Amino acid sequence: MLLAVIPAAASLVVLETPWWAEHSPPFAIWTIGLSALLGLVAFRSRSATVGAAATGAVITASLMYSTAIVPYEPWRTALVPVIALLVLTSLATRLGRAKKERLGLAENRQGRSAAQVAANLGVASLACSEVAQSWLADSGWFSPAGMARGILLAPMLAAMAEAAADTLSSEIGQVFGGRPRMITSLRRAEPGADGAITLAGTLAGIAGAVIVAGSGAIALRGDAILFAIACAGGIFGLFFDSLLGATLEQRGWLNNDLVNFISTASAAAFALGAMYLLFRR
Repeated sequence: MLLAVIPAAASLVVLETPWWAEHSPPFAIWTIGLSALLGLVAFRSRSATVGAAATGAVITASLMYSTAIVPYEPWRTALVPVIALLVLTSLATRLGRAKKERLGLAENRQGRSAAQVAANLGVASLACSEVAQSWLADSGWFSPAGMARGILLAPMLAAMAEAAADTLSSEIGQVFGGRPRMITSLRRAEPGADGAITLAGTLAGIAGAVIVAGSGAIALRGDAILFAIACAGGIFGLFFDSLLGATLEQRGWLNNDLVNFISTASAAAFALGAMYLLFRR
């Protein structure tokens, strides 16, 4: 995952920063400064390790560059859903920590690793890269006259909505969900079991998807269609994540980071499919 995500995100930042520093210095300053600040906050709050904070800063900068428009305003970029995702997941991770520690389910006190950050944000970064956006725009799949503004960013926003939904459903479900049930059989399972879900956790995950998709749609000047597609994709990915956990992860074929990465990819794919059904030629 790191080899798939970091070179692409880092190369975009390296290429874009000098150009914008020459043609629009505030653009480059805000992007690099706010991304670095967000990484520092994540590290200082123990939400991320040093490597994870650096990875998050690079991915955030790439997301900001990829979603900015002229005139440039940092709060009109993907920075807003990234912040929403970070705040929601950080609060959910800290909620009921004592109970999670008793169950042996608490996250490392040093925070998330670089691989976890790449698993949660990597697909979003790739989906809104210049290569992906150009491919979507030039694919001939969609009718330009029917495309709502910013709709090409739906796969990116859906991936971020899924990342929030997955973390909130797991962290909150462990505290308030009671005895979970397996998504495949609905049989009772132990707390923290791969593929086990609870009603409280599922509702929390859906709420997280709504918040991230909503904040992103507003920040990116999207419309109700962008919000609906991103939100639906995030919720689809949430259940797909549990299905992968109950099957491939339980059998040891995938680890949790790969499950998260594939689940965010499924959310992006769902959004792409919805776009095709709505705006195909």
